[in-house]
Order: sequence, then structure tokens, then C-alpha cells
Amino acid sequence: MLVAGISFALVNILAQWLSIHYGLSSTTITFVQYAIALVVILPCLKGLGIRRSLRTQKLGWHIFRVFLSVIGIQLWMWALAYPVPIWQGIALLMISPLFTTLGCGLILKEHVGSARWIATLTGFIGAMIILEPWSDAFRWAALLPVCAAFFWACYSLIVKKLSSDEPPSTMVIYLLILITPFNIVISIPEWKMPQGIEVWCLLFLAGVSTALAQWSIVKAYSIVEASFLQPFDHAKLPLNIIAGWMMFGWAPPGRLWIGATIIIVSVVFITHWEAKKTQQTQNHLNKPYLPDSAI
Repeated sequence: MLVAGISFALVNILAQWLSIHYGLSSTTITFVQYAIALVVILPCLKGLGIRRSLRTQKLGWHIFRVFLSVIGIQLWMWALAYPVPIWQGIALLMISPLFTTLGCGLILKEHVGSARWIATLTGFIGAMIILEPWSDAFRWAALLPVCAAFFWACYSLIVKKLSSDEPPSTMVIYLLILITPFNIVISIPEWKMPQGIEVWCLLFLAGVSTALAQWSIVKAYSIVEASFLQPFDHAKLPLNIIAGWMMFGWAPPGRLWIGATIIIVSVVFITHWEAKKTQQTQNHLNKPYLPDSAI
């Protein structure tokens, strides 16, 4: 999980650097980055059993969930290209589990107790502290990470729905294979061939880092439980803040730490509640556990 956090921090900084200094569109960066990542990770996919994993009776659901994931990726890359300061973007991305809780209660009709509703509301208050929409310095572009978090939460809800019937390998295979075609379609209107060996080297590094991050996450969740990994996942915030400060000199204000602490506490509470509930269900049904964030 720490390797994944470092890799994603590198990807985020490279995307912002390519947008700011080389004028590449976010859609172009995303397409090239994930196309390279797919090629790099192909050997790992073979180990999952591609033919066996492609067998499914819910192809439509897989296509829809990957589409939601791609929209989230594109919104996030757009935020980086704007550019939204990395400290603000990463902190706001962390509210995705809060949207997932809302979806569980309002869409999946799961029982969401008062404690989880309070934790969710508290987390959104933390996001408002970071956004500071009442400030004169507020920009609408700051909402892009929030929108990305929403689409990734929708993606997680579908994963939750499918995980009872579909194996993890099927989830991973369809995600990695379908991302590139979606990115091609989205990148066409703004497509501009990257020029220069330096640009391609940076894009290649971003692609390799993306593949390494995805592989590391899947590997981590295959070894230990999600509740154990959660604290390491939160390390992405300081890692990205350090990277943004080193590359762009973006120093976060004091309100970030207040809002981020509130969000993290809320997410940790919800995560442990979900893990406890899932473990109880497993003991009753004797089914393996697939965490949403492993995909």
C-alpha cells in the first residue's frame, strides 16, 4: 500500500507537470498513461487466468462500472491539469467512502445506522472546511475532485453488488482491459500527439507507475484484510503533499489538517464498521471477502 501511495503521488505530479509545462490535455495524458500501464501489467494479468476471468454473465454491469471509473479518472486528471493544488485534491478524494455510505443507504437500501450517518455528515463537514466555499479564493474547479470521488463511490457500489457472484480476478481483468477503449473515445476531441523524447519519457514513467500502483493494491489486499491496510492508505495524503511542495512549492494551509483529520476519522469509523459487518456476514455465509478498494 505504501508502494502504491508513492506510485500514485508520482503519477499525480507527472500529470500536473505535463499539463502545466508541456500543455498536454488531461485526456491525452490519461489515455497514454493507461495504455502504457496496460501493456506493462499484461504479464501480471496472465497470472490471473485471462480466459477464465473473462467468463461472466454480467458483462453490461462490468462495462458500466468501468465507465464510471473512467469518468472519475478523467475528472481527477482534469483537476490536476487545471491545476487544483494537490493537497486540496487528494484530501477531497478521501470523501469517496462517504458517498459510498450514502449510496448503500439510499440506493442499495441497506440499513445504515445513526452512527454511520453521523460519521458521514461529519466527514462532509471536514470537506467543507477544506473547500472553504464561502471564501473569495474559492474556485469551482475545486469541486472536480469531489465529483471524481462521487463517481468512484458509484463504481464501488457496483463492485459491492457484483462481488457476491464475480471473482476478484474478473473485476480486475475487465477494469484494466476496458479502461483504454473508454479513454480513447474521450481523448479524441482534444487529441494532440505528444512531442519530444522528454515528454514521452515522462508519460512512460507515469504509465509504469500506474501499473505498479494497481498491482501493489491488488497484491496488498490479497495478503491481509482491508481494515489492517486502511491506515497505510491514508499515507497518500502526506505523500502527495510532500510531492506537491517539492515540485510546485504548494504548501497546504492550516485548514487542510483540520478538515483532513475530520475526514480520516469519519472514514476510519465507517471502514471498521463495514469490516465488522462483512466479517459477521462471512461467518454466517462462509464467503470470501472482497474489499471495494482492492479493485
